[in-house]
Amino acid sequence: MPLLRFDLVAGRTPEALSALLDAAHDAVVAAFEVPAGDRYQVVHQHAPGELVVHDTGLGIERTDNVVVLQVTSRQRTREQKERFYALLVENLQHRCGVAPSDVVVSITENSDADWSFGHGRAQFLTGEL
Repeated sequence: MPLLRFDLVAGRTPEALSALLDAAHDAVVAAFEVPAGDRYQVVHQHAPGELVVHDTGLGIERTDNVVVLQVTSRQRTREQKERFYALLVENLQHRCGVAPSDVVVSITENSDADWSFGHGRAQFLTGEL
């Protein structure tokens, strides 16, 4: 946990996808201080034209290399979130060639009762985690 859901324009190679997921995971581990083995990522690829990510008046230009990332997580501090955003764009730019202007992130927070990692139990509540 957290759960990361990526929306991308289809066409990246398996190696490029792996690098992108690794770069995001490293940012999560560093910013949110989760264990390195705590990794939940889902990729959704869309045909060109099926992923519309327009500017919101900030003058941000986007390309088909856009990454829309939805993060579902336990509560994080403002500082952790800001560190995550900065590390994420740094990692994606240096390791994957994704421009910071092509990265859009939304974080949705929930509580310990909102997670089950298997076996029909809420492991945060039962003390297993």
